[in-house]
Amino acid sequence: MKTKNITSYLLTLLIIVVLCSCKQEGEYHPITDRIEAEGKNYHGNLTSDELLAGTELIKITEGDHTFLIPERKGQIKLFACIECHSKPVSQMNGLNEKKAHWDIKLNHANGETMNCTTCHNGNNMNNLNTITGKNVDFNLSFKVCAQCHSSQFEDWKGGAHGKKVAGWPPPRASMTCVNCHDPHKPNFETRWPSIYNTEKAKERKEDLEH
Repeated sequence: MKTKNITSYLLTLLIIVVLCSCKQEGEYHPITDRIEAEGKNYHGNLTSDELLAGTELIKITEGDHTFLIPERKGQIKLFACIECHSKPVSQMNGLNEKKAHWDIKLNHANGETMNCTTCHNGNNMNNLNTITGKNVDFNLSFKVCAQCHSSQFEDWKGGAHGKKVAGWPPPRASMTCVNCHDPHKPNFETRWPSIYNTEKAKERKEDLEH
């Protein structure tokens, strides 16, 4: 009798599971169908258009990804590079007048590996160049970075690396490498937390005094 009750209970439970798992009207099976269906309208009417208003952006396509990035060339407002760089860099090295970029120190790689002309086109300073000598537009400087930083580049294309210009809703607009990193000195400087911890500062001062 006990065995019969257990069997009846298991059969009832099985029927309930089958009924609940079958796709009914308005329901989805498997769960991935439901995720896909409900995800289509996930953002609803949300958009970043208002936040992006007034920002100079250009559209790029890299692989399967199409998105917006900040325009850079328009930020060079005073002089075009070739107004001063009228000669190839190799012919300007011996000039005695004070250089406009005299304060820039390249701290990106070993000096034997990288110099100014590794990234800047020495014959046409209005363009960048690759290590194979291919011209790269200033707006597309990420192509120069991608030569060495390939894994970060792949993450950036997919949206996993870097910051957004505005919010997450479409259209997608992402900062480029040089919007966050100084190309001459890409490492972020060590700094104190934004909220200064006075107790920690006191402890450090006491440690230094002893």
